[in-house]
Amino acid sequence: MDIILLERVGGLGQIGDVVTVKDGYARNFLLPQKKALRANEANKRVFEANRDKLEAENAEKRVEAEKHGEKVAGAEIVLIRAASNAGQLYGSVNVRDVAVGLTEKGHNIDKRQVIMGAPIKTIGMFDVTIRLHPEVEVLVKANVARSDDEAELQRQGVDILAQAAEEDAADRAAEGFQEELDPDHELGDLPAPEGDDAADGEEAAEG
Repeated sequence: MDIILLERVGGLGQIGDVVTVKDGYARNFLLPQKKALRANEANKRVFEANRDKLEAENAEKRVEAEKHGEKVAGAEIVLIRAASNAGQLYGSVNVRDVAVGLTEKGHNIDKRQVIMGAPIKTIGMFDVTIRLHPEVEVLVKANVARSDDEAELQRQGVDILAQAAEEDAADRAAEGFQEELDPDHELGDLPAPEGDDAADGEEAAEG
């Protein structure tokens, strides 16, 4: 389907561009979101008649988004989640979780403005993109941890997963070292007597 863009759309073009997209993408997203019009002759005339107004409105929205972005950029949200010892979450963190976390910190963010390639499934510090306008994007931090103490360590730059892996490796190495020293040793065992002492012991037992 041929459409006229009413705003900049990443990967497609700028406001006023006529581009061809898949019908489903146009019907399900671009048209209902008022990001585009069908590129027929009537709509082309309407767009050209309103181009200056649309471009002025877009510029105003961009300025507002930039001001908002200055406040949001670099914000950190702490998301406490249950996770395994290996750091795998029992569930995941999605766009709604990030939007709610930012809103609770006083930033008016809609989940549709949160851009995540995939849900977060482990503890750690993650950069998340917030698209405030087609031409304005900022980064925020999602601090996903099992406790407030763990979140504070991650805020200080500690890699919890790497630290846990190192401790696990150290524990395994220590266990292996003990087994290598005496794998058959049991508590309470006494060393067997040797030489003359062994013979004397046998004679004493016979007497």
